[in-house]
Amino acid sequence: MICDTCANYVYDEDWECYTCMVNMDEDDYYRMMSGKRSECPYYQDNDEYKVVRHQM
Repeated sequence: MICDTCANYVYDEDWECYTCMVNMDEDDYYRMMSGKRSECPYYQDNDEYKVVRHQM
């Protein structure tokens, strides 16, 4: 998991830490943590310039 580059991973001022804003159900969380699914199904790349670099 690469949470640091995910658009859903934001700073929560109330908790004073970074948290995932996805409301993931227990089954998805279990699959992701158990290794059966190595990638987060809700991952969104936060790199706005990825398309531009691909076009160059």
